[in-house]
Amino acid sequence: MVGVTRLYSALVQIPGVDAPELTLQEQAVQLWGDMGFMRVPLAACVALGFIVIIWKFFDLLAKSSRTKKILGEVDGLLEEHRLDEALEATRSSDAPAAKILYAGLDRHEEGTERVMKAIENQGLIELSKLERGLVILATLTNVAPLLGFLGTVIGMIIAFQSIEAAGEVEATLVAGGIKVALLTTAAGLVIAIPVSVSHNYFVARIDSLVIDMEESAQKMIDMLHAMESDRARS
Repeated sequence: MVGVTRLYSALVQIPGVDAPELTLQEQAVQLWGDMGFMRVPLAACVALGFIVIIWKFFDLLAKSSRTKKILGEVDGLLEEHRLDEALEATRSSDAPAAKILYAGLDRHEEGTERVMKAIENQGLIELSKLERGLVILATLTNVAPLLGFLGTVIGMIIAFQSIEAAGEVEATLVAGGIKVALLTTAAGLVIAIPVSVSHNYFVARIDSLVIDMEESAQKMIDMLHAMESDRARS
């Protein structure tokens, strides 16, 4: 809504267009009313998008911090061949990486292939948890502009109905419908753009976490394979 208000404020500064003597808050209230019934679904998109973005940001921030901590700890323990301590560290942590590494370490006596399979299965589970909420942002990115375009169509229908009822074309008759059309389109795009940017940002953060976990899991597999080879030779 603030973005639509600022856009509107900029447009009214065009030469030949009189700027209304309204404060920013008053303009926001006026625009809110001018969007008609489409303001309800658009406001729902704003509220839902804001909640999911804030929640996902702090969720990924916390998981990223815990992941880096446990990966560094486990890597150090494995380099010293302290499997029992590494297993205990991963068991006591709730980081996604810890659960993946624990799934592999818990089966280290069953061979490296069984370890790899356990890591792959747990990795899919943790990835689905990391991606939780992204489908909502992706949906909002598509739905918000569509709601705006729907408002545009409805606004134009209202404008043409006014013309049909009056039997003549007058600016005052069609202005209301056209205004609704323009405002809802602008609102839909203003909502979709930051939601889309946030979605792509979260996808990039998740990809970075996945790469770190894959590298650590591969180190663990290589270490377990080396230890298994040493036991076989002895």
